[in-house]
Amino acid sequence: MPTPARVLRRAAALFACAATLTACGLLPGSEGTGQPEVERTTLRIGVMPVVDVAPLKLALNEKVFEKAGLSVQLVTLSSEAEGIKQLDTTLDITWASHVNLFRAAAEGTQLQLQGEAYQAGSNTMALVTIDPEYDSPAKLASPRIAVNSATDLGALTTKAVLDTAGVERQQITLSEMPFDRMVDAMRSEQVDAAWMTEPFITKAQKDVGARIVTDTATGPTKDFPMSGYASSKKFAEANPRTLALFRQVLRDVQQLATNSKLSVQDALTGYVDVDQQTAALVSVGTFPLSLNPIRLQRVSDMMDAENALPSRLDVQDLLPPGTTN
Repeated sequence: MPTPARVLRRAAALFACAATLTACGLLPGSEGTGQPEVERTTLRIGVMPVVDVAPLKLALNEKVFEKAGLSVQLVTLSSEAEGIKQLDTTLDITWASHVNLFRAAAEGTQLQLQGEAYQAGSNTMALVTIDPEYDSPAKLASPRIAVNSATDLGALTTKAVLDTAGVERQQITLSEMPFDRMVDAMRSEQVDAAWMTEPFITKAQKDVGARIVTDTATGPTKDFPMSGYASSKKFAEANPRTLALFRQVLRDVQQLATNSKLSVQDALTGYVDVDQQTAALVSVGTFPLSLNPIRLQRVSDMMDAENALPSRLDVQDLLPPGTTN
């Protein structure tokens, strides 16, 4: 296995290559000058300490945005809702789950999607337990499941996967709590299992011998779009070239993260509470390269089926003009 030092050297070389292409004016609108004509050169982006935003962290470390002519500041949020509320005040773009973004849009917040951040892979989100008897998703007729939010991605995918396994949705009891309290809740038998994302899955396995009852990115939720980046529609209409440049750089760094998942795992130690040994075991999903309306519509349609939206949402209405599959 490559050492962390070799991983970092490899990642640095890849990012240096991308930065060189960007600086040489190969991005749309740059006209070979190295500095594309944009409405503004600064962006404040709200993020949380999750695997999803690793490409942005890597891009800042390697100054990819800077070499493209953008000064980007990542602002750590306490919640996704906070990020959405701060658009047009203290933030220009925010990261959030597609579930939260689509709900906000359906409830009247004027948003425009600027990129997909993360797509589920094997065991990147899962139901985890320490109960030796809970060995299959259909084992309990009335499971008690810890989720970080009863109205977000965890609740949506948990219900879908357990329903596929034959567990009646009305028999599932969801308990809201932060990820870092879920292991204690299982130990005290407050819940039978917990819906977790990485690196919490790996930490629970490593620290207390937790097991995965079922991957929640399987069946109806296989390769499920997990999160993305959005701006307000007002900001997008005032800064189309700036955001077009952001999307191009994002595509580049998403590609580089995909090509070097070891660098993603190594980067986690810089902004997530996880040590190097645990980070090396973390399952990494997919970093999409573009906004795909067909893929994203899956999320909206599942939310509509679960009555999680006031009405059906057409995701195409949230995409930048001219965006194609």
